[in-house]
Amino acid sequence: MCTDPLFCFLGVIDSFYWSYIGFTVVVAIGIYFTIRSKFYQLKVLAHPIRTIKAVQKSSEGGDGISPFRVYFASVGGMVGLGNIVIVITSVSMGGPGSLFWLWVAAFFGSLIKYAEIYLGMKFRIDDGHEGHHGGPMIYLQRAFKHKVISRAVSSLYCFLLAIYGVEISQFVVVSDVLTDAIPLPSYLILGGLLAVTIYGGFGGIRRLANISTVLMPPFIVVYLILCIYIIGLHIADLPFILLDVVRSAFTGHAAVGGFAGSSMMMALQLGTQRAVYSGDLGIGYDSIIQSESKARDPGTQACLSIFGVATDALICTMSVLVVLVTGLWKIEIEACHAVSHAFSQFFPHTDIFMAVLIFIAGYTTLIAYLAVGEKAARWLFPKWGHRVYYAYAILAFIAFSQLNQCHAITVMSLSGGLIMLTNLTGIWKLRYEISFESKLVQPKPRGKVGSES
Repeated sequence: MCTDPLFCFLGVIDSFYWSYIGFTVVVAIGIYFTIRSKFYQLKVLAHPIRTIKAVQKSSEGGDGISPFRVYFASVGGMVGLGNIVIVITSVSMGGPGSLFWLWVAAFFGSLIKYAEIYLGMKFRIDDGHEGHHGGPMIYLQRAFKHKVISRAVSSLYCFLLAIYGVEISQFVVVSDVLTDAIPLPSYLILGGLLAVTIYGGFGGIRRLANISTVLMPPFIVVYLILCIYIIGLHIADLPFILLDVVRSAFTGHAAVGGFAGSSMMMALQLGTQRAVYSGDLGIGYDSIIQSESKARDPGTQACLSIFGVATDALICTMSVLVVLVTGLWKIEIEACHAVSHAFSQFFPHTDIFMAVLIFIAGYTTLIAYLAVGEKAARWLFPKWGHRVYYAYAILAFIAFSQLNQCHAITVMSLSGGLIMLTNLTGIWKLRYEISFESKLVQPKPRGKVGSES
């Protein structure tokens, strides 16, 4: 139960926003793009090899960073604590049905992700150093014809993203977990985490891409293997659990054990909210990072984002299913400890392993958003934005390091909602600039040996 009046009030606003405004906007625009593109996300997911080949061909002779490195930089920001810790709060408060609405938001939201990256690639500009500037700060200026309005909207977006770029919620969770696992004074752990975060975040997109390319593939593979093992041990219960997920998505769920019960609207709100947060749907972060790609065709690079959203949703699903099959969602337990507690029932030395796992997951997200936030600050103030943002990041991380996890999540959720509305307004106005036509989803011609797909 909330005891802080301010955060109680913010929680009410957050609940209303994601129950009605956030869900409606994400799903409505996602459905529009899905119908208009004739379910383009399914076509792309059905042809992963063709997508890879098309991206490789598109990047030949281009300037920038390897498209697959920026893809992993993007995944580093998406796949993190939101998939392991924060997504569990949707089940602990909204019940199993929240997972269904997470799937719905991710499915339709994948084309929102495609749209923002497509626009970022299409309207990007050279940065003068064999790289590019792209993202909402540029295409939002195209969306609004009036010069003053376009600059105001673009500046508002950059300002909000700069604030959002200091990911206080994930910093709080990582510092809490490391403090519990490492027998050192908390100020040393906080200082060390802050130092490596500043190093990674202020090294630009290229350093972010290098770090994420090393850390993310093994992290994803190991985490999925562990989750599949636990779910496999409860495979007989899985059909009933999935049925409960679908049923409670529309009827809510009665109180059971330590679970207080939930309504359909609560499941819908939390599932959508967590999908948007963990997948960064409509935030524009991905557009800024992937606009640095060497790929020359906007469509081919944007197609990679659909696989990114699918990967993000898969890891969220695995985390939730682990908590559901082990019954931990019915027990009053902090979200940051739910998956760890489940793993501890089947694997030794889980405390150390989970500390490493959560550090990797949180670290890549922290530096990804910090890099993007710093870029937004530079866009606002080219001469001194970097220095100001450097100081702001250090002070904000320290000031919020003792904040309650739920309070930090509420702050980030509301901030993300404002950014999403600003960005989606521009995407909607530029919707006819987005193309869903690509050779990679066309059937391979028959009878022509060696022809390109």
